[in-house]
Amino acid sequence: MKIFLLLLVFLIFIGCENKDVKPPVDLAFTGGELPAQESWNSTVFFTDSGKTKAILYTGHLQVFNIRKETLLDEGLKVEFFNYLGNKTTTLTSKRGRVDEKTNDLYAIDSVVAVNDSGIVVRTDELEWRNRDKKIVSNKFVTIDSPSEHIEGYGFESDQHLRNYVIYNITYITNAKKD
Repeated sequence: MKIFLLLLVFLIFIGCENKDVKPPVDLAFTGGELPAQESWNSTVFFTDSGKTKAILYTGHLQVFNIRKETLLDEGLKVEFFNYLGNKTTTLTSKRGRVDEKTNDLYAIDSVVAVNDSGIVVRTDELEWRNRDKKIVSNKFVTIDSPSEHIEGYGFESDQHLRNYVIYNITYITNAKKD
């Protein structure tokens, strides 16, 4: 029994060397900037003087400090509110990004904007400009309202989709009345 204990102590001492185990480093990795912040299923409130101006929802948010950009993917939804606090417009897309220098939002891929009076804007890319609170696109756009259907290239509107312009109209028709 003593020999067994002595042998066990001897094996423990042999196994306990002062070797530092260093994991291998992949020197081939030359990736770009890693996000400074990252979150999933995020909700971001934008307020001014205690009033909610917009709420942003996204499945995945990544903040990059060096390039001053926030990437939004796995779905993007922004709800805009008027000065009374009423939701006026909802903008959705598959992904987007925010330019942190200007605070402009770029919605990308399957963009749909709907306001509270039934106007629906569809396009591939759309920008919300922070400086003048306008929604703009230079891509193909369709607008459906209760009274008309318009298609064309180049679009500009206030963020509540009340006053909009399509610069190069390719198709326009009156909506059907039921």
